[in-house]
Amino acid sequence: MRPLTAPLSPLVIENVKPCVDDGKFPIKRVVGDTLTVTATIFRDGHAKIVPLLKYKEKCTDQAWIEVEMVSINPGLDLWQGSFKLEKNTRYLYTIEAFTDIYYSWLVDATKKFDAGQDIPSDLLEGQQHLEETLDRLEENDYLSQTLAMLSTAESQAGQMAIFSEQRLKDFMKEHSARKDAATFEPTLEVIVDRLQARYSAWYEMFPRSQGTVPGQSGTFADCKARLPEIKRMGFDVIYLPPIHPIGVTNRKGRNNSLVAGPNDPGSPWAIGSEHGGHKAVEPSLGTLEDFMDFEQACRQMGMEVALDFALNCSPDHPYLKDHPEWFLKRPDGTIKYSENPPKKYEDIHSFDYEAPNGAWKALWEELKDVLLFWAERGVRIFRVDNPHTKSIPFWEWVIAEVQDSYPDTIFLAEAFTRPAVMKRLGKIGFTQSYTYFTWRNFKREIIEYLTELTQAEMKEYYRGNFFANTPDILPEILQVGRRPAFKMRFALAATLSSVYGIYSSYELGEAAAIEGKEEYLNSEKYEIKVWDWDRPGNIKDYIALINKIRRENPALHLYDNLKFHEAASENVLFYSKATPDQSNIILAVVNLNPFSTQQARLDIPIDQFKIGPDDPYRLHNLITGESHLCRGREFFVTLDPHKDPAYIFRLGRWLHTEEGFDYFGM
Repeated sequence: MRPLTAPLSPLVIENVKPCVDDGKFPIKRVVGDTLTVTATIFRDGHAKIVPLLKYKEKCTDQAWIEVEMVSINPGLDLWQGSFKLEKNTRYLYTIEAFTDIYYSWLVDATKKFDAGQDIPSDLLEGQQHLEETLDRLEENDYLSQTLAMLSTAESQAGQMAIFSEQRLKDFMKEHSARKDAATFEPTLEVIVDRLQARYSAWYEMFPRSQGTVPGQSGTFADCKARLPEIKRMGFDVIYLPPIHPIGVTNRKGRNNSLVAGPNDPGSPWAIGSEHGGHKAVEPSLGTLEDFMDFEQACRQMGMEVALDFALNCSPDHPYLKDHPEWFLKRPDGTIKYSENPPKKYEDIHSFDYEAPNGAWKALWEELKDVLLFWAERGVRIFRVDNPHTKSIPFWEWVIAEVQDSYPDTIFLAEAFTRPAVMKRLGKIGFTQSYTYFTWRNFKREIIEYLTELTQAEMKEYYRGNFFANTPDILPEILQVGRRPAFKMRFALAATLSSVYGIYSSYELGEAAAIEGKEEYLNSEKYEIKVWDWDRPGNIKDYIALINKIRRENPALHLYDNLKFHEAASENVLFYSKATPDQSNIILAVVNLNPFSTQQARLDIPIDQFKIGPDDPYRLHNLITGESHLCRGREFFVTLDPHKDPAYIFRLGRWLHTEEGFDYFGM
């Protein structure tokens, strides 16, 4: 039997949303968002309840701030409350509910009085509520004066008028004893990131391939010289693969060959040499001061540097000599090479995140110190290499630790792996995540996957960064579809998600692949390239146009406002994004077939935008500059993949005024 110690609260709080895995993990938002929380809240009987949404910053001693929730569906006992997320930090939030004893009494007493009943006992009960509150407060002039007024009231009507004053009702609610209060458990958490966590455009480039001399490594100075062009294309994050010293032992050769030539530069992911490890810079790129000069140049142009955080160590990394206890060992005590059977990566070794005898603690602290080292030098974005092959508890710990010191730090999980693992990484704190977008090419699979990402529970903790290609992945659609496919897939990446990226040479339409694989031939992962950044057939102007459209339309800055609509063709994808107040409405239509022109009848969702069947509206094509004055739901498009594989329309209403019709929405 359960011992009875104190009465249990009669209040029930359940179905709290948003909430991930019953509160085990935080949700995500950005600064400036309003967090709206709903819950089912009720108690037995007819007593009136007061539900409160409570919140505070996690890392402070501040008291809870309370917001009274409002009923949005009395029949379902559904309540809602909101608060503004004003800081780049972590907030705690929960719900408390209690019975409003005074107001419950007042409602019943008013019903009796209005029915003409004599209510002396009820009036005495009301007076007792006031007296008990005054005793608890010890002293309150307002309540004392109210009790004095009640004692001189000449009629029950006079007393009821005093009891019913709004000021008194509010006072009694505010000072309720909350004897039966119930609080939702566990306390919930929201990570509030800066805006760039949800809205940004990434450009990935190898520093050593930004030069102009064949066979000679580019430098940070060469990277700096390319910034105006990258800025003109509209990117705001410059992502660099590892910039650290590259090992010599077992160095990889061209096209991932196991034997390197004398001039092969090796893979940047084989980190560590006599020149240092994760806190050092590859000498052929320049010095640490050169990197910092490049980082500052990016900031001055409104861009940021993202660094690759790859937890690989070449056999030449100082850690192997100084801390052999940090690495995975074979039974004979030698340090293991990294493996993904049957593949062997003999140019790198892996850490043991559960290293025995407490060595793992020093390892975790050192890896955190690496992140803090670069954060102290201005880097606030890290793309994490293969986090799914490392310790998940480590990531949960280190992300929180770094963000305690630098809350504006963004972590991108480069994890192309099983869905459950990718979701878990998002739940434990990764700000953004790679996705399967790279391989979603057909209408049905795009709709199903994007609906899961942006409309289901995943939207609360998982922000998909849509990379159209990576140094590791040259998708088949780009290999066979060529320039039309590059334009089409870019339009999709940049408008389906509010955060996306490309790996450099995408703008050139580079599609040379290893036969039968989705891998680049002569990949710059293993060699220095010299690119003609203006070579014929490039799509730089197209990229710049779409990024300009993104910047100028707030609807495309949002992640979870994606809605799909009917297009009468299996090869045409039709979708919209709108701001919550519908002041900016974007309709995008994309030809998914890079080989042939497609025509489709679109079903414009005018009812969702509060446009009547006979109301005029305007569709302004932001790609071609053309405008169309429309009525009704039907609109026809023809999409030539060689010319315009995608149209992006801005929808505007026509408002009737005394002077006539006035266009609104541009």
